[in-house]
Amino acid sequence: MKYVIVHAGGMADHSRSELGGRTPLQASSTPNLDRLAQIGELGQLLTPMDGVRHGSGLIGAAILGYDPKKFYPGPGPLEAASLGVSVTEHDVVYRCTMVTLRPEGGKGGDIKKLGQHVIMDDATAGLIETEEARELIEAINEQLGSETIQFYPGAGHRHLMVWVNGKPRAVCNDPQTILGQSIADALPTGDGADILRKLMDAAYLTLRDHPVNDDRLAAGKKPANCVWLWGEGRAVMWPSLVEKYDITGAVVATSDVYRGVGISAGLEAVDVDRLPSGDLRTRAAVALEELAKKDFVYVHAELTDEVIHGTDIKAKVHGIEEFDRDLIGPVVDGLAEQGPYRFLIICDHAEDPQSPAFYTFGEGGVTGSETVGRRFTEADALAMNMPARDATKFVNKFFSKS
Repeated sequence: MKYVIVHAGGMADHSRSELGGRTPLQASSTPNLDRLAQIGELGQLLTPMDGVRHGSGLIGAAILGYDPKKFYPGPGPLEAASLGVSVTEHDVVYRCTMVTLRPEGGKGGDIKKLGQHVIMDDATAGLIETEEARELIEAINEQLGSETIQFYPGAGHRHLMVWVNGKPRAVCNDPQTILGQSIADALPTGDGADILRKLMDAAYLTLRDHPVNDDRLAAGKKPANCVWLWGEGRAVMWPSLVEKYDITGAVVATSDVYRGVGISAGLEAVDVDRLPSGDLRTRAAVALEELAKKDFVYVHAELTDEVIHGTDIKAKVHGIEEFDRDLIGPVVDGLAEQGPYRFLIICDHAEDPQSPAFYTFGEGGVTGSETVGRRFTEADALAMNMPARDATKFVNKFFSKS
């Protein structure tokens, strides 16, 4: 038996007036996903979040059976695992996001200190490219790095800072939540916040006149003039998924967070060089190659940042249709050639993580009743009138030998 989980990150949504009151999934043509929903179980998955601060990777951890209240460390340590950054249980890892700040009331002018009259203009620094961002992070590390503070390059606007033996109780915030607003109330607070604020102030001074930003401004792009520290946490050792279920497995993902989820669970991470950005057909082919050698593959795919954070709802519909055609279709066709398999497709909300995710689960090649007309959509999952399943316990059903 082969096992595959495909995690469609951020494709669930609410009804949109631009789509005649439909969600993007309802407005999309998804024959492959719909076929799986018709032959499998369709329902909702609820992730226990009481007392847990939401962050990227939380749903992935829950899908693989890790209770967030005990095992979710925040996105920072998961990204560290993906990037091969060695940390101890006493170190605190922060997401270090490249952002664009501007003075209140205008795009020009100077910022003396991060505070009340500073606006979060862009939480991705204009979707800065990795090569440019790497040069800026290296400049920050050269100026601000020490025996206790180190900055590590990641991809695009997403990077890391490690505070050796740091204070873990500062309260930090996702920069996306304050887009277009003053940063004052979102700056770090609590124990250790003074050090984090000083680092962010110093980073602004380092970046504002950097040649990379001079070139970006000259090209009409937004400058990456500061870093935003958030997503903090200490590394947590997870019990091995592969040992618990006596399987071999791999994670196929380009997201550092979800690669980190897989690595922390004991899965082998496919080299990102095998996964060109946005190429879902290659991702499907790689997943099938791994399944030919292993028992289980966890595939994570999400829409691009431009689509997730943009306003073009039709672009989301197009992205969902590509996902169905270029990833789900080839994976299902390829699995059918490899023999019996069990599938779980899960779809969560990018903008509303508190909403239940929904799923379809079943076995390929099993004859049985089909629900004609049922689709892989939020409304169809809700219409099943079943209590939402606990996401952290579903993995036991998924790998059950019965």
